[in-house]
Amino acid sequence: MRRDYELLIFDWDGTLADSIGRIVQAMAEAADRAGEPRSSDAAVKGIIGLALDEAISTLYPHLNEPQIAQFRQHYADVYVALDQQPSPLFEGVVESLDAFRAEGYRLAVATGKARRGLDRVLKANGWEHYFDITRAADETRGKPHPLMLEEILAHCAVPAERALMVGDSAFDLQMASNAGMHSVAVGYGAMSLQALAEFGPQACISHFSQLREWLAGRHRVDLQGG
Repeated sequence: MRRDYELLIFDWDGTLADSIGRIVQAMAEAADRAGEPRSSDAAVKGIIGLALDEAISTLYPHLNEPQIAQFRQHYADVYVALDQQPSPLFEGVVESLDAFRAEGYRLAVATGKARRGLDRVLKANGWEHYFDITRAADETRGKPHPLMLEEILAHCAVPAERALMVGDSAFDLQMASNAGMHSVAVGYGAMSLQALAEFGPQACISHFSQLREWLAGRHRVDLQGG
């Protein structure tokens, strides 16, 4: 009774947590404080998943390092103020993750968030020890570099072909491909399924609970195939 995957790895913002609107708002207010023009909502959604410094430099390529650091602090100040009540998890996330754990899957998080921010939301959800491992962008290489996933695979002693990355951005899917892993795209976060389909995910879902259905279907096919 061998499943295709042993390890499920999730992005956080836009995949598990409904935080995209808050990120867009925080980036806009940070731009105001920095004296920079606001980027469009679409442009901000297009950098979600990157490490914060890289995201800022992508939106504002004329900024030097001290200016990026100042902008980053403005963003952090705004986001923490907005996130006094952490962004809610998407419908079906808690039930699905509990079911995955009960079914024997190993679970991990690979996020563009900083460690401090990730720890804050994990604590708010009572998940400090829920995942086998979590990796944040400020303690490793940022997406789409595969190092974050390679560190998770090494920690869990799981080969890339037995792991699955689930995310809402092109950077998630590119990172998975760079690590030799399969991926699933979710279409309710930063990017549309139409845009994400170009990066070759094994499946595209529009509700988190569909991941369970898809995995169960693959397992049934595997059993039937012997």
